[in-house]
Amino acid sequence: MSSISTGSPDDVYTHGHHESVLRSHRWRTAENSAAYLLPALAPGARLLDVGCGPGTITIDLAARVLPGEVIGLDRSERVIDAARQAAFESGALNVSFEVGDLYALPYEDASFDVVHAHQVLQHLRDPVAGLREMKRVTRPGGLVAVRDSDYAAMTWYPPNTGLDEWLALYREVTQANHAQCDAGRRLLGWVREAGFDPAGTQPGAGVWCYATPEDRRWWSELWADRAVASHFAAQAIEYGLADDVALEHLADAWREWGRAEDGWFAILHGEVLARV
Repeated sequence: MSSISTGSPDDVYTHGHHESVLRSHRWRTAENSAAYLLPALAPGARLLDVGCGPGTITIDLAARVLPGEVIGLDRSERVIDAARQAAFESGALNVSFEVGDLYALPYEDASFDVVHAHQVLQHLRDPVAGLREMKRVTRPGGLVAVRDSDYAAMTWYPPNTGLDEWLALYREVTQANHAQCDAGRRLLGWVREAGFDPAGTQPGAGVWCYATPEDRRWWSELWADRAVASHFAAQAIEYGLADDVALEHLADAWREWGRAEDGWFAILHGEVLARV
């Protein structure tokens, strides 16, 4: 996910749209974030990218399905404006971006060959309802593709008690938001509950790994900023789960990990291709 794409007043996007969050989203490409979907794409396919954020994955997918039409949808007008600018700068002519609600997609039944959502379901109170709506707008024989990280499966080296505390706080904040940060392992169950045929469902997993000096520096500084300045930080304080001093401690822990010459951080994602 790029970012959440629901208009439900009960859903809260844990990360928000601070620059440190968008910095992470702009790094994402079809190759590093939707590789499991790419072999299933065909020229001319019509594709909807739900929760498209600043549109980097969307624009890459549009290049894969030329001359097919691609629409990116997100709740945030701010990130949709950024996505439109990115599409203009890239010269992508077969992609457009719209503000919309995942729970009530503004499209007719069976409108798309592929409906894709990256890092979206983990932020929803009702991910099964979101999947049912994605299924509704997908043509018979088409695909719904979902990918979500699994925070409990994140792992790093060297050990760092500050990062342990960061993960525990992140879980508390998402629980307060009635969201599921361990979504990756639950995708297959949610897809089945949403009414997809198990025979047409292909589950899998993917990994991001940050271990080079450049990747460690980027990832650690990004999360150090998010620990004190993003919507996550504001919610932690609002819910009484942390104060400014505790959040600065987490930011310091991220920077400490980033300076480790043998630092390694891996993020496991669940992935599902579900045939309609």
